Amino acid sequence: MKLITSTHQTSSASHTGSIAPCGDQKQAPKVGISACLLGNEVRYNGGHSRSKLCQQTLNDHFNFRSFCPEMAAGFGVPRPTLRLTGQPANPRMVFSNNPQVDVTEQFTRAFAPVMDSFAELDGYILMKNSPSCGLERIKIYQENGHPHKDRGQGIFTTALKQRYPELPVEEEGRLNDAPLRENFILRVYAHHHFRTLVDQAPSIGRLMAFHRDYKYVLMAHNQIEYRALGRMLAIAEPCDLGALRNEYHRRFMQAIAKPACRANHCNVLLHILGYLKRSVESAARRSIVDVIERYRVGEVNLATPLTLITHYVNQCGSDYIRQQRYLQPYPAALGLSNQL
Repeated sequence: MKLITSTHQTSSASHTGSIAPCGDQKQAPKVGISACLLGNEVRYNGGHSRSKLCQQTLNDHFNFRSFCPEMAAGFGVPRPTLRLTGQPANPRMVFSNNPQVDVTEQFTRAFAPVMDSFAELDGYILMKNSPSCGLERIKIYQENGHPHKDRGQGIFTTALKQRYPELPVEEEGRLNDAPLRENFILRVYAHHHFRTLVDQAPSIGRLMAFHRDYKYVLMAHNQIEYRALGRMLAIAEPCDLGALRNEYHRRFMQAIAKPACRANHCNVLLHILGYLKRSVESAARRSIVDVIERYRVGEVNLATPLTLITHYVNQCGSDYIRQQRYLQPYPAALGLSNQL
């Protein structure tokens, strides 16, 4: 299945059976996306579900790769709606107007050849409520026509998550929630940094450097796992590099899988402030502590203490603290900390 180029435009339906690169940010994270979210007219009714967030904001920072598994399967546009039937643990795909015809194998065979190319991705944004791409709460129908109480995932999404369990995956609709959006983008950039910094020339030294730079990101999300991963690297043997890389990456991505809480952010900010105690006068440090406390009680957003402490780190901090990804885990232009 060949690659095609589609830059910041609405593609014709015939183009979206292949994974299509969008955007020209060569060094940006590569993120897969349901083709309809970029305005491709591939929905069952010939329409699209264009996402303003993806097209007008994230498109400036991600190198999108659009894909529609239903088009890849040759279902065409327009087409009858699809639904999942059978048991929630192993649903089958049928057309709503002809549930006796099982198209599961046709569907899965179509996207299987593309799966290998997803190894270069750093995240995936999916269309909600889709029997193909939905991440959660997808109805699975019984023979009597009523849905099971238990809901499931789209068949394509299940295959994607099974093949790449550490890949950050999110539904477009959930990205309208500020903490979920920030956490997804944080994970995309962390995945990208790991892939480009560690996997380019794997070594224990590169793993330790990555762990050092992500120290406070990890501490903001899971202090126990931060310490455990550090111990794992400290006793690692070079002969175990492959297994070590895989285990570290798995546990790291799991550790940052949920948004960090205010209390943990405050703890991290105070830790970073500790590196400035000899270079910043006490009155200025007390002012920073006051701003951190205002953030803790919800009077200001995270950007306020973060901007203040980053200013002093850049002016007076050591190379070690300036290199911490926590201070800028993703482009500042996204403005994510303004909403936390």
